[in-house]
Amino acid sequence: MGEALKDLDEVYTSIVVVGELLYGARHSKNAPSNLEHVAAFAVAIVVLPADQETADVYARIKQTLRTKGRPIPDNDLWIAATAIQHQLGLMNRDAHFDEIEELASQTW
Repeated sequence: MGEALKDLDEVYTSIVVVGELLYGARHSKNAPSNLEHVAAFAVAIVVLPADQETADVYARIKQTLRTKGRPIPDNDLWIAATAIQHQLGLMNRDAHFDEIEELASQTW
């Protein structure tokens, strides 16, 4: 992913992504080193919080996908909601995001 991000002026992520990275680091064989890597990553980018507007976008997306019979994991919904709220594209490797029509998503 580092190569995909190197030419960007600014990189944003959701606090949910940071939580997932911390979880993975804590459950890895080299937790102290991996936690340091996550901390360094988190201070080098803009971490966007979840707020009331994020929650509204989340609920709208979740209802739309439920109606279509195409639910996706809740953390993916929060990540997508954050990107949509801030009018940002989302670089990912998860086909779940393809279900969200209003999300500008790019595979890296």
